[in-house]
Amino acid sequence: MATSLGSNTYNRQNWEDADFPILCQTCLGENPYIRMTKEKYGKECKICARPFTVFRWCPGTRMRFKKTEVCQTCSKMKNVCQTCLLDLEYGLPIQVRDTGLSVKDEVPKSDVNKEYYTQNMEREIANSDGTRPVGQLGKAPSSSDMLLKLARTTPYYKRNRPHICSFWVKGECKRGEECPYRHEKPTDPDDPLADQNIKDRYYGINDPVADKLLKRASTMPRLDPPDDKSITTLYIGGLGDTVTDGDLKSHFYQFGEIRTITIVQRQQCAFIQFATRQAAEMAAEKSFNKLIINGRRLTVKWGRSQAARGKEGIKDGISEMGTRLDPVPGLPGALPPPPALDEEAPANYFNLDPSSSPAVMNIALPPPPGINPPPPGFGPPMFHPMGHMAPPMPPPMSMRPPGQIHYPSQDPQRMGAHAAHGSRHGD
Repeated sequence: MATSLGSNTYNRQNWEDADFPILCQTCLGENPYIRMTKEKYGKECKICARPFTVFRWCPGTRMRFKKTEVCQTCSKMKNVCQTCLLDLEYGLPIQVRDTGLSVKDEVPKSDVNKEYYTQNMEREIANSDGTRPVGQLGKAPSSSDMLLKLARTTPYYKRNRPHICSFWVKGECKRGEECPYRHEKPTDPDDPLADQNIKDRYYGINDPVADKLLKRASTMPRLDPPDDKSITTLYIGGLGDTVTDGDLKSHFYQFGEIRTITIVQRQQCAFIQFATRQAAEMAAEKSFNKLIINGRRLTVKWGRSQAARGKEGIKDGISEMGTRLDPVPGLPGALPPPPALDEEAPANYFNLDPSSSPAVMNIALPPPPGINPPPPGFGPPMFHPMGHMAPPMPPPMSMRPPGQIHYPSQDPQRMGAHAAHGSRHGD
């Protein structure tokens, strides 16, 4: 203990006595009826080394007993839980919260400066209403988009589980199910999460949990404003048929004055132009990856400048706004179409040699069993015996030379054609 309970009461006037701890919902546990033990001046704060009132409790069944680790003054200066030292509003480590709010830690590390700084902060806390943080944290902006995405919205009671039984790891635990510690395989000792320091967590330096969350935040998609300050237009995609310009106006008017709202039904998108760049940036920041209208999640992007829109937005003679553009004289035209197939050329569907006789297409096949060939003189047979080849069939229409017109009555294979021809010559 930093200072003993002696007759010198001057040093004891800064000792802390409290009736209830400052805890987060996770450390408090899910049981609303909880019993705590209170020990006045039981331990010294692990940050400022001043004696403070220690509270000890069990947050739930099969959970380990927890106690307060820092005094309430250190807790109020950082707005953190007295036990886990996580932010009370977002449930995040101090390093992540200060990075998101762009707050620089100014807590001194030496004993004398730390005591002087703590006395000044206690005076400031006493003069405040207690609803807002004090110091640099109280002057920071109210929220951050990164913190809202990383914030834990529900309690994480798994953090209250007992520690791993060291005897069970060595194979020497004889308690069995009655052992209050966990019988599980420990994590990798080289894992950075296995080496955590309470002072590093409080001062926001070298915190492995914070480094893990910051790496996760760096990989999350974000919408950066373009360098061209003249761009004040946002692109809204995925409208569908249910979102109207009135729905868009009712959502985006809160960010600033809107000049125009143009909806392109063909592409199911809209372009919202704001009067100022500041309003457009605020709308993009508040709506990116979070805009849901009429049950549809909409895409929010920045519009392009006029020069970029003229180069990239024109496609097939249609601008980005959906209007058809007139062709510019002097530009090369479209490529010529591929050569069409000659309709009069023979269509060789089976990749046969054009020089071969058409008779090869009429291959004689033996008749199936049980079917006799028709008698001669009654039309071309359906099946020809293998002993002789069938007479050549007339070539199909597509393979005949141009100019030759074929009528059924001129078919030389037609029954009675020779007789009619001879009688015509005899007459």
